[in-house]
Amino acid sequence: MKTIIISLAIGLSLFLVENLNAQTIENQDKNNPLEYFNTKKEEIIQQEKQKLKDAVESINSRLERGNISESEAGDLKNAAAEKHAKNIENRIVILKNEMELRERNDEVQYIAIGENGKAFNININREKYDKRTVSDLVIAAGFNNALEEGQSLNDSDFKLAGSRFFEIGWAWKTRVFQKTNWLRFRYGLSLQFNGLKPTDNRYFIQDGEETFLSEFDYDLDKSKFRMDNLVVPVHFEIGPSTRNEYEDKVRFSTAGKLKIGLGGYAGFNIGERQKLKYEIDGDKQKDKLKAGYNTNDLVYGLSAYLGWGGATLYGKYDLNPIFESPNTELHNFSLGLRFDVD
Repeated sequence: MKTIIISLAIGLSLFLVENLNAQTIENQDKNNPLEYFNTKKEEIIQQEKQKLKDAVESINSRLERGNISESEAGDLKNAAAEKHAKNIENRIVILKNEMELRERNDEVQYIAIGENGKAFNININREKYDKRTVSDLVIAAGFNNALEEGQSLNDSDFKLAGSRFFEIGWAWKTRVFQKTNWLRFRYGLSLQFNGLKPTDNRYFIQDGEETFLSEFDYDLDKSKFRMDNLVVPVHFEIGPSTRNEYEDKVRFSTAGKLKIGLGGYAGFNIGERQKLKYEIDGDKQKDKLKAGYNTNDLVYGLSAYLGWGGATLYGKYDLNPIFESPNTELHNFSLGLRFDVD
Protein backbone atom coordinates (compact mmCIF):
# COMPACT_ATOMS: atom_id res chain seq x y z
CA MET A 1 0.00 0.00 0.00
CA LYS A 2 1.79 3.12 -1.25
CA THR A 3 -0.77 5.64 -0.27
CA ILE A 4 -3.45 5.79 2.41
CA ILE A 5 -6.06 8.47 1.93
CA ILE A 6 -6.34 10.52 5.06
CA SER A 7 -9.31 12.65 3.98
CA LEU A 8 -10.91 14.39 6.94
CA ALA A 9 -13.86 16.73 6.11
CA ILE A 10 -12.49 20.22 8.81
CA GLY A 11 -15.31 35.64 19.17
CA LEU A 12 -16.12 35.21 22.57
CA SER A 13 -17.07 38.85 22.21
CA LEU A 14 -15.66 40.91 24.93
CA PHE A 15 -16.03 44.57 25.71
CA LEU A 16 -13.93 47.65 25.08
CA VAL A 17 -15.07 50.19 27.58
CA GLU A 18 -14.16 53.85 27.94
CA ASN A 19 -15.67 55.88 30.81
CA LEU A 20 -15.70 59.68 30.54
CA ASN A 21 -16.48 61.64 33.69
CA ALA A 22 -15.47 65.14 34.79
CA GLN A 23 -11.86 64.56 33.80
CA THR A 24 -11.77 60.78 33.34
CA ILE A 25 -12.79 58.26 30.69
CA GLU A 26 -15.79 56.09 31.53
CA ASN A 27 -15.84 52.46 30.44
CA GLN A 28 -18.39 51.79 27.70
CA ASP A 29 -18.68 48.98 25.16
CA LYS A 30 -16.98 50.14 21.97
CA ASN A 31 -18.65 47.40 20.00
CA ASN A 32 -22.11 48.77 20.98
CA PRO A 33 -22.04 52.48 20.02
CA LEU A 34 -25.82 52.87 20.24
CA GLU A 35 -25.84 51.61 23.82
CA TYR A 36 -22.93 53.92 24.65
CA PHE A 37 -24.70 56.91 23.08
CA ASN A 38 -28.03 56.31 24.86
CA THR A 39 -26.31 55.83 28.22
CA LYS A 40 -24.27 59.02 27.89
CA LYS A 41 -27.27 60.98 26.60
CA GLU A 42 -29.34 59.97 29.61
CA GLU A 43 -26.48 60.95 31.94
CA ILE A 44 -26.30 64.40 30.35
CA ILE A 45 -30.05 64.97 30.70
CA GLN A 46 -30.09 63.86 34.35
CA GLN A 47 -27.06 66.03 35.19
CA GLU A 48 -28.62 69.17 33.69
CA LYS A 49 -32.01 68.47 35.29
CA GLN A 50 -30.35 68.19 38.69
CA LYS A 51 -28.50 71.46 38.13
CA LEU A 52 -31.75 73.18 37.11
CA LYS A 53 -33.47 71.79 40.20
CA ASP A 54 -30.64 73.14 42.41
CA ALA A 55 -30.84 76.54 40.71
CA VAL A 56 -34.62 76.75 41.21
CA GLU A 57 -34.29 75.83 44.91
CA SER A 58 -31.68 78.56 45.32
CA ILE A 59 -33.96 81.12 43.64
CA ASN A 60 -36.92 80.09 45.84
CA SER A 61 -34.75 80.46 48.95
CA ARG A 62 -33.79 84.02 47.93
CA LEU A 63 -37.46 84.79 47.28
CA GLU A 64 -38.49 83.51 50.73
CA ARG A 65 -35.84 85.67 52.37
CA GLY A 66 -37.14 88.70 50.50
CA ASN A 67 -33.94 89.25 48.58
CA ILE A 68 -35.77 89.25 45.23
CA SER A 69 -39.32 89.86 44.06
CA GLU A 70 -41.65 87.28 42.52
CA SER A 71 -41.13 88.87 39.11
CA GLU A 72 -37.34 88.67 39.44
CA ALA A 73 -37.62 85.07 40.66
CA GLY A 74 -39.70 84.17 37.56
CA ASP A 75 -37.16 85.77 35.24
CA LEU A 76 -34.28 83.92 36.95
CA LYS A 77 -36.11 80.57 36.70
CA ASN A 78 -36.81 81.11 33.00
CA ALA A 79 -33.15 81.98 32.38
CA ALA A 80 -31.98 78.89 34.29
CA ALA A 81 -34.36 76.65 32.37
CA GLU A 82 -33.15 78.08 29.05
CA LYS A 83 -29.51 77.73 30.09
CA HIS A 84 -29.75 74.05 31.03
CA ALA A 85 -31.89 73.25 27.99
CA LYS A 86 -29.12 74.73 25.83
CA ASN A 87 -26.54 72.78 27.83
CA ILE A 88 -28.38 69.54 27.09
CA GLU A 89 -28.64 70.39 23.40
CA ASN A 90 -24.96 71.35 23.07
CA ARG A 91 -23.62 68.42 25.08
CA ILE A 92 -25.64 65.93 23.00
CA VAL A 93 -24.21 67.48 19.81
CA ILE A 94 -20.73 67.05 21.27
CA LEU A 95 -21.55 63.45 22.13
CA LYS A 96 -22.68 62.77 18.55
CA ASN A 97 -19.45 64.27 17.24
CA GLU A 98 -17.50 62.05 19.61
CA MET A 99 -19.27 58.96 18.26
CA GLU A 100 -18.50 59.94 14.67
CA LEU A 101 -14.88 60.55 15.62
CA ARG A 102 -14.60 57.10 17.19
CA GLU A 103 -15.99 55.42 14.09
CA ARG A 104 -13.80 57.40 11.70
CA ASN A 105 -10.43 56.91 13.38
CA ASP A 106 -8.50 53.74 14.11
CA GLU A 107 -6.92 55.35 17.14
CA VAL A 108 -9.11 55.93 20.20
CA GLN A 109 -10.00 59.63 20.39
CA TYR A 110 -12.50 61.04 22.85
CA ILE A 111 -14.10 64.32 23.79
CA ALA A 112 -14.59 64.54 27.53
CA ILE A 113 -17.55 66.62 28.71
CA GLY A 114 -17.17 68.38 32.03
CA GLU A 115 -20.05 69.07 34.37
CA ASN A 116 -19.95 72.72 33.36
CA GLY A 117 -20.83 71.68 29.82
CA LYS A 118 -17.40 72.58 28.43
CA ALA A 119 -15.58 70.04 26.31
CA PHE A 120 -11.93 69.18 26.07
CA ASN A 121 -10.15 66.68 23.81
CA ILE A 122 -8.49 63.52 24.99
CA ASN A 123 -6.52 61.83 22.21
CA ILE A 124 -5.18 58.39 22.96
CA ASN A 125 -3.26 56.91 20.05
CA ARG A 126 -3.42 53.27 21.06
CA GLU A 127 -2.20 50.61 18.66
CA LYS A 128 -3.87 47.31 19.41
CA TYR A 129 -1.51 44.38 19.87
CA ASP A 130 -2.43 41.72 17.35
CA LYS A 131 -0.71 38.43 18.18
CA ARG A 132 -0.68 36.48 14.92
CA THR A 133 1.35 33.51 16.23
CA VAL A 134 0.39 31.33 19.19
CA SER A 135 1.75 27.99 20.41
CA ASP A 136 0.52 24.89 22.21
CA LEU A 137 1.44 21.39 23.32
CA VAL A 138 0.46 18.58 20.94
CA ILE A 139 -0.27 15.04 22.18
CA ALA A 140 -1.51 12.21 19.96
CA ALA A 141 -2.06 8.48 20.44
CA GLY A 142 -3.83 5.60 18.75
CA PHE A 143 -3.45 2.54 16.54
CA ASN A 144 -0.38 1.82 14.44
CA ASN A 145 0.40 -0.69 11.69
CA ALA A 146 2.48 -1.28 8.56
CA LEU A 147 1.61 -2.74 5.15
CA GLU A 148 3.37 -3.51 1.91
CA GLU A 149 2.07 -2.84 -1.60
CA GLY A 150 -1.20 -4.67 -2.25
CA GLN A 151 -1.55 -5.92 1.32
CA SER A 152 -4.73 -5.35 3.36
CA LEU A 153 -5.18 -4.97 7.09
CA ASN A 154 -6.61 -8.49 7.25
CA ASP A 155 -3.29 -9.81 5.94
CA SER A 156 -1.09 -7.59 8.09
CA ASP A 157 1.94 -9.10 9.81
CA PHE A 158 1.18 -7.00 12.88
CA LYS A 159 -1.56 -7.11 15.49
CA LEU A 160 -4.28 -4.54 14.93
CA ALA A 161 -5.12 -3.83 18.57
CA GLY A 162 -1.64 -4.30 20.04
CA SER A 163 0.31 -2.04 17.68
CA ARG A 164 0.12 1.58 18.83
CA PHE A 165 1.72 4.99 18.37
CA PHE A 166 2.31 7.98 20.59
CA GLU A 167 3.36 11.51 19.65
CA ILE A 168 4.27 14.54 21.74
CA GLY A 169 5.53 17.89 20.57
CA TRP A 170 5.23 21.64 20.48
CA ALA A 171 3.48 23.49 17.66
CA TRP A 172 3.20 27.10 16.57
CA LYS A 173 0.18 28.45 14.71
CA THR A 174 0.42 31.59 12.57
CA ARG A 175 -2.51 33.37 10.96
CA VAL A 176 -1.83 33.57 7.21
CA PHE A 177 -3.91 36.68 6.46
CA GLN A 178 -3.86 39.88 8.45
CA LYS A 179 -7.58 40.52 8.91
CA THR A 180 -9.06 37.02 8.87
CA ASN A 181 -8.22 33.73 10.55
CA TRP A 182 -9.84 31.12 8.29
CA LEU A 183 -6.40 29.85 7.18
CA ARG A 184 -3.59 29.11 9.64
CA PHE A 185 -0.06 27.76 9.14
CA ARG A 186 1.00 25.21 11.79
CA TYR A 187 4.53 23.99 12.33
CA GLY A 188 6.55 22.55 15.19
CA LEU A 189 8.74 19.78 16.50
CA SER A 190 7.49 16.33 17.59
CA LEU A 191 8.69 12.99 18.88
CA GLN A 192 6.90 10.02 17.32
CA PHE A 193 6.97 6.54 18.84
CA ASN A 194 5.62 3.91 16.41
CA GLY A 195 5.11 0.42 17.84
CA LEU A 196 4.50 -2.81 15.91
CA LYS A 197 3.59 -6.15 17.48
CA PRO A 198 4.23 -9.05 15.05
CA THR A 199 1.69 -11.89 14.73
CA ASP A 200 2.27 -15.66 14.99
CA ASN A 201 4.96 -15.70 17.72
CA ARG A 202 7.48 -13.84 15.52
CA TYR A 203 10.12 -11.18 15.98
CA PHE A 204 12.52 -9.20 13.77
CA ILE A 205 15.94 -10.58 12.87
CA GLN A 206 18.73 -8.60 11.19
CA ASP A 207 20.99 -10.61 8.91
CA GLY A 208 23.41 -8.33 7.10
CA GLU A 209 21.40 -6.02 4.87
CA GLU A 210 18.24 -8.01 5.39
CA THR A 211 15.66 -7.61 8.15
CA PHE A 212 12.75 -10.04 8.33
CA LEU A 213 10.26 -11.65 10.68
CA SER A 214 11.11 -15.09 12.06
CA GLU A 215 9.39 -17.45 14.48
CA PHE A 216 10.79 -17.34 18.01
CA ASP A 217 12.03 -20.54 19.69
CA TYR A 218 9.76 -20.10 22.73
CA ASP A 219 6.20 -18.96 23.27
CA LEU A 220 6.26 -15.18 23.33
CA ASP A 221 4.13 -13.32 25.85
CA LYS A 222 5.13 -10.10 24.14
CA SER A 223 6.97 -9.14 20.97
CA LYS A 224 7.17 -5.43 20.21
CA PHE A 225 9.26 -3.48 17.72
CA ARG A 226 9.45 0.31 18.23
CA MET A 227 10.79 3.10 16.05
CA ASP A 228 11.47 6.57 17.49
CA ASN A 229 11.39 9.57 15.14
CA LEU A 230 12.15 13.26 15.58
CA VAL A 231 10.13 15.17 12.99
CA VAL A 232 9.02 18.64 11.95
CA PRO A 233 5.25 18.58 11.24
CA VAL A 234 3.82 21.24 8.90
CA HIS A 235 0.08 21.73 8.31
CA PHE A 236 -2.28 24.22 6.76
CA GLU A 237 -5.28 24.47 9.07
CA ILE A 238 -8.63 25.78 7.87
CA GLY A 239 -11.84 26.51 9.74
CA PRO A 240 -13.90 29.28 11.36
CA SER A 241 -12.86 31.22 14.43
CA THR A 242 -14.12 33.94 16.76
CA ARG A 243 -12.53 37.39 16.70
CA ASN A 244 -12.13 38.81 20.21
CA GLU A 245 -11.34 42.51 20.42
CA TYR A 246 -10.10 43.87 23.72
CA GLU A 247 -9.07 47.35 24.81
CA ASP A 248 -5.43 46.83 23.85
CA LYS A 249 -5.34 43.65 21.77
CA VAL A 250 -7.05 41.48 19.20
CA ARG A 251 -7.25 37.69 19.50
CA PHE A 252 -8.77 34.92 17.38
CA SER A 253 -10.14 31.79 19.05
CA THR A 254 -10.90 28.41 17.46
CA ALA A 255 -12.35 26.96 20.67
CA GLY A 256 -15.31 24.73 19.85
CA LYS A 257 -14.91 25.35 16.11
CA LEU A 258 -14.50 22.86 13.28
CA LYS A 259 -10.94 22.63 12.01
CA ILE A 260 -9.18 20.67 9.27
CA GLY A 261 -5.42 20.26 9.07
CA LEU A 262 -3.66 19.00 5.95
CA GLY A 263 0.08 18.62 5.61
CA GLY A 264 2.97 16.35 6.42
CA TYR A 265 6.18 15.88 8.34
CA ALA A 266 9.87 15.19 7.79
CA GLY A 267 12.70 14.26 10.13
CA PHE A 268 15.01 11.54 11.32
CA ASN A 269 14.79 8.08 12.79
CA ILE A 270 16.64 8.45 16.09
CA GLY A 271 16.38 4.87 17.33
CA GLU A 272 14.74 1.47 17.14
CA ARG A 273 14.46 -1.32 19.67
CA GLN A 274 12.75 -4.63 20.22
CA LYS A 275 11.26 -6.00 23.43
CA LEU A 276 10.60 -9.70 23.96
CA LYS A 277 8.92 -11.41 26.94
CA TYR A 278 8.78 -15.21 27.28
CA GLU A 279 9.33 -18.12 29.68
CA ILE A 280 11.96 -20.86 29.76
CA ASP A 281 11.14 -23.74 32.12
CA GLY A 282 8.88 -21.44 34.16
CA ASP A 283 11.45 -18.64 34.42
CA LYS A 284 10.26 -15.35 32.98
CA GLN A 285 12.66 -13.73 30.54
CA LYS A 286 12.73 -10.19 29.21
CA ASP A 287 15.01 -9.16 26.33
CA LYS A 288 15.56 -5.59 25.18
CA LEU A 289 17.34 -5.66 21.85
CA LYS A 290 18.89 -2.58 20.22
CA ALA A 291 20.22 -2.70 16.69
CA GLY A 292 20.03 -0.79 13.42
CA TYR A 293 17.61 -3.26 11.82
CA ASN A 294 18.38 -1.59 8.44
CA THR A 295 15.74 1.07 9.02
CA ASN A 296 15.77 4.25 6.93
CA ASP A 297 17.37 7.23 8.64
CA LEU A 298 15.12 9.77 6.92
CA VAL A 299 11.42 9.85 7.78
CA TYR A 300 8.77 11.76 5.84
CA GLY A 301 5.07 11.42 5.24
CA LEU A 302 1.57 12.85 5.02
CA SER A 303 -0.72 13.70 7.92
CA ALA A 304 -4.12 15.25 8.54
CA TYR A 305 -6.57 15.94 11.35
CA LEU A 306 -10.26 16.81 11.67
CA GLY A 307 -12.35 17.78 14.67
CA TRP A 308 -13.81 20.36 17.03
CA GLY A 309 -12.03 22.16 19.82
CA GLY A 310 -8.93 20.60 21.36
CA ALA A 311 -9.54 16.96 20.32
CA THR A 312 -9.33 15.89 16.67
CA LEU A 313 -9.22 12.67 14.66
CA TYR A 314 -5.63 12.30 13.46
CA GLY A 315 -3.96 10.16 10.80
CA LYS A 316 -0.43 9.90 9.39
CA TYR A 317 1.27 7.81 6.72
CA ASP A 318 5.01 7.33 6.17
CA LEU A 319 5.97 7.77 2.52
CA ASN A 320 9.39 6.30 3.28
CA PRO A 321 9.68 2.52 3.70
CA ILE A 322 10.55 1.34 7.21
CA PHE A 323 13.51 -0.74 5.99
CA GLU A 324 16.13 0.03 3.37
CA SER A 325 16.37 -1.88 0.10
CA PRO A 326 16.53 -4.83 -0.60
CA ASN A 327 14.02 -5.45 2.21
CA THR A 328 10.27 -5.66 1.86
CA GLU A 329 8.82 -2.17 1.33
CA LEU A 330 6.69 -1.67 4.44
CA HIS A 331 5.03 1.69 5.13
CA ASN A 332 4.00 2.67 8.63
CA PHE A 333 0.65 4.39 9.22
CA SER A 334 -1.29 5.54 12.27
CA LEU A 335 -4.82 6.57 13.22
CA GLY A 336 -5.88 8.03 16.55
CA LEU A 337 -6.73 11.17 18.49
CA ARG A 338 -4.77 14.39 18.65
CA PHE A 339 -5.03 16.95 21.45
CA ASP A 340 -3.89 20.56 21.21
CA VAL A 341 -3.29 21.77 24.77
CA ASP A 342 -3.11 25.57 25.10
